[in-house]
Amino acid sequence: MKRQDADKSWYRLDNAGKLFPSITSTRISTVFRVSATLVAPVDKSLLQDALDAVIPRFPYFQVTLKRGLFWYYFERSHEQPRVEEEIFYPCMFLMYKKRGVFPFRVLYFNRRISLEISHSVTDGTGALEFLKSLVAEYARIAGVSFARDDTICHAGDEPDPEEFEDSFRAYYQKNIPQPHQVSRAYLFPFELLPKGEYSIVTGIMKTEEILEVSKRHGATVTHYFTALYFDAVQQYLKVSGEKNPSPVVLNVPVNLRRLFPSRTMRNFFVSITPSLDFRLGHFSFEEILAQVKHAMGMMATTQYLRQLICRNVKPEMPLMVRLMPLYVKKLVTRLIFREFGEKNNTSSISNLGNIILPDGLAPFVERFEFYPPPGKQNVVKIGIVSYAGKVYVTFGSLTEDKIIERYFFRKIRKMGIRVKIETNALV
Repeated sequence: MKRQDADKSWYRLDNAGKLFPSITSTRISTVFRVSATLVAPVDKSLLQDALDAVIPRFPYFQVTLKRGLFWYYFERSHEQPRVEEEIFYPCMFLMYKKRGVFPFRVLYFNRRISLEISHSVTDGTGALEFLKSLVAEYARIAGVSFARDDTICHAGDEPDPEEFEDSFRAYYQKNIPQPHQVSRAYLFPFELLPKGEYSIVTGIMKTEEILEVSKRHGATVTHYFTALYFDAVQQYLKVSGEKNPSPVVLNVPVNLRRLFPSRTMRNFFVSITPSLDFRLGHFSFEEILAQVKHAMGMMATTQYLRQLICRNVKPEMPLMVRLMPLYVKKLVTRLIFREFGEKNNTSSISNLGNIILPDGLAPFVERFEFYPPPGKQNVVKIGIVSYAGKVYVTFGSLTEDKIIERYFFRKIRKMGIRVKIETNALV
């Protein structure tokens, strides 16, 4: 990307980001959270100073959403975002389509700094880079000394022009055949919480214990947790006696930067969808894990992921679609999402991986967490992140029923892994 492209006053939404403004609602906020808990209480004024210093390093986030004739677009803003004290449930509705409202919020509560951001702007990878930069600058202002390295985007540096790239278009190949369409998935029958509430349950485990068990089964951590999730759903179906008419399908986002040479800070992920049909009978955990490893191994290849990129980008390419007025696109997008969006997945499980900070900065941060965005039909979702020898597995749900979470963590404990459970429930 040329330097003058990076200096533009407006940006097109990337291919994934285009979906979210049309489907955003008080139920489907499209907002997810990444947070860092420090070793000392957060100073609001220092956090604001850090945000003021860091935001110019991320100009593609210092934007407001605008309505064009044919598409939404982001316009650069010269206003400064303000930090806010956290007083509501996490990942709640963000009115970023309102004039002058940023598509993210920076919150603080006690020792925790949280970035809540709309998926229209970026994915978990981009959000984590922003949060790490913010925490590093806050620590620097607070007097913490640490070595400067390339694992963090530092305030005052110029953004790399490649960070602005819509990598979906960059790696789109129009002649690739479409992948097989996923069948309609089983959906949990749980009642929804009142609007404005979001239930969080986090299980905290030692990384070494998870790695030891995963390696014993010849699996990655993501494979292992995905198989456990399938097994927890299988137990629920057996105990409840519910006659599920469809396979259980899990949405597993894949960070495409690991397979394609992209440095974008915008969205660049696709979701693979391993599935199991429990109408066929009972599966042991070993059988489930074998199926998960096989399915995800086939799907997480460059060839298959190119198919998914093509599937996502191709519908927006025809001239007739590009010239369709925005209000028509919004209507069509909502209808398609309502019929084929979350209904094709039972739930999602997203692992942002292990976070590493510079040696001098790491002792200043106790933990990181990742809360998935709420879903009206996928009422239960999992977000995973690792830091400083611990794994944080967070269930975000729009239901009061916690049966899936109980089965999931009980299975982990039965495998000899110690788990500490935290929740935002009022007890």
